[in-house]
Amino acid sequence: MKEKTKILFVCHGNICRSPMAEFVMKHLVNINGLTKFYEIASAAVSTEEIGSDLYPPAKSKLREKDIPFAAHSARQITISDYHYYDYIVLMDRSNKRWLDYIIQDADKRKVSFMMEWAGIQRDVADPWYTGDFEQAYQDILCGCKAMLQQLES
Repeated sequence: MKEKTKILFVCHGNICRSPMAEFVMKHLVNINGLTKFYEIASAAVSTEEIGSDLYPPAKSKLREKDIPFAAHSARQITISDYHYYDYIVLMDRSNKRWLDYIIQDADKRKVSFMMEWAGIQRDVADPWYTGDFEQAYQDILCGCKAMLQQLES
């Protein structure tokens, strides 16, 4: 039996983009009958929001798109997470700078950027600053679909 592919989505605070990506990817995996083959989670690079729930506008956007989600408690990525997960998927370039501080000398080959999975060289729009949760959702959906397609091909 195939081992589970373990994916950790990471953003700054783990209250908007990374948990949205977690729940979008879980939904895509589920509707494709692949749940038993994936373990999907999310984390932050900062400590600012530790323990916080998913940001209310992010919840609203997921509800609007019929993406199921569960209770959430923001947490910071650890070096143990880095070693445990197969893929560390960052939402933006500033996340990489913070992550480099956390994982220091660890081999960074498992780190990627969400939009790069879709062949797009830009960051996932940050709705914390833009207020545009639709754009963030579309970026995340695009990246998750492309990632799942590549992992399954």
